[in-house]
Amino acid sequence: MLSKKTRIIRALIGLAIMIAGAVFDSWWGLVGLVPFVVGVTGFCPACYFLNRCSLKR
Repeated sequence: MLSKKTRIIRALIGLAIMIAGAVFDSWWGLVGLVPFVVGVTGFCPACYFLNRCSLKR
């Protein structure tokens, strides 16, 4: 489970990437969906599927 601080940071970074993608009319804005969804839901796919996370379960 991600800490509240980490979730907020990931959501803000994802939102910034999505906004930059919209402003520059680039498909890179879709990349921002990943950290945004991780920040909003608190589910980290790297921790779950790859078991590559330093967080305690």
